Amino acid sequence: MFLEIDAKIIMNNPTYQQCSKTVMDNISDPNIRFDKDGICNYWFDYHATAKKGLIHGKEGEKKWQDTVAEIKSAGKNKKYDCILGISGGVDSTYIAYMAKKANLRPLVVHFDNNWNSEIAVNNINCIIEYLDADLHTLVINWEEFRDLQRSYLKAGVVDIEALTDHAIFGTLYKIASKNDIKYVLSGSNIETEEVLPKAWIFNKTDPINIADIHSQFGEVQLKTYPFFSIFKKKYYLNLKKLTFIAPLNWAPYNKQKVKEIISKEIGWVDYGGKHHESVFTKFYQNYILPTKFKIDKRKAHLSNLICSGQLTKEEALEELKLPLYNPKELIQDKEYVIKKLGFTMDEFDALMTSPVRSHYDFKTEGPIEKHYPVIKPIKALYKFFK
Repeated sequence: MFLEIDAKIIMNNPTYQQCSKTVMDNISDPNIRFDKDGICNYWFDYHATAKKGLIHGKEGEKKWQDTVAEIKSAGKNKKYDCILGISGGVDSTYIAYMAKKANLRPLVVHFDNNWNSEIAVNNINCIIEYLDADLHTLVINWEEFRDLQRSYLKAGVVDIEALTDHAIFGTLYKIASKNDIKYVLSGSNIETEEVLPKAWIFNKTDPINIADIHSQFGEVQLKTYPFFSIFKKKYYLNLKKLTFIAPLNWAPYNKQKVKEIISKEIGWVDYGGKHHESVFTKFYQNYILPTKFKIDKRKAHLSNLICSGQLTKEEALEELKLPLYNPKELIQDKEYVIKKLGFTMDEFDALMTSPVRSHYDFKTEGPIEKHYPVIKPIKALYKFFK
């Protein structure tokens, strides 16, 4: 499907260019930049970030061991010493494996937005059994969440997944504070997740944008959705001293090897694609993004693996030749998602061809001083007496 779209755009675009190192191009990202050798900014950005953020070898091992000691010390005499958010995906499952090896005592948290695949549910159960840990599952109010997703589709903005990510952040911070836990183990990492155009995403912690889009297109009153403001974030980070730990950056993180480890040790089952543990995310990435926004997220994911040396460009190009969707699965998933969201097929198809709008066409949060004017004079006094 998307290869045909790509081909048409390339034929009608004499300025088409693909990075000489990665598979990023100027179809999906009009803001991409190339140097005189045709190398794109993502290649250079990745290596600059990796140079600063990746700590491998003995130094990385020591970093992890020292951090484990800090976590255990802070959690002494407490039921839990850290929080681990899981989705059933590769990254969070491997973090669970690391936590078990380090004898940490995590409170496991799962955010259920009503789109879990059966494989994801099975993976989560396997993780809990492996860790012998407590699981806190927040099941979102479906009527509210569905109305939010419908609002974003009607608005024509790109980052529909911001709704889930925003709620996850709010949930993790709140639960950590409630249980007096100072550390959150995160599966975020440079070697598989660094390459991602800004045009494809929006600020995940902006409640003003979510509220404004919903106010214009929503129909259901939001009573329970866990909005998470910049004020709350600063409160948890600065006053409650909550710290996010990303240990996957402290050792070589090879995706294929990790899958083999967690399959053998935990019973994890591969769900077929990045973030496909969610039925909606699979449909969003493989149908909504390419159909409406001309975005194939595989280009970023594969380019990231090229940058980290896990894949060659030739292998990535072969991967891109594969269809985004199995035809039978597409028919089933499309019918399921559209019905669950409460659209008719004609209504949904119309949304896929309606104008694309920027998140910045709606209200955004901005600096904390914008919403809490008292902060500015407090900052001034702090600087004066410092």
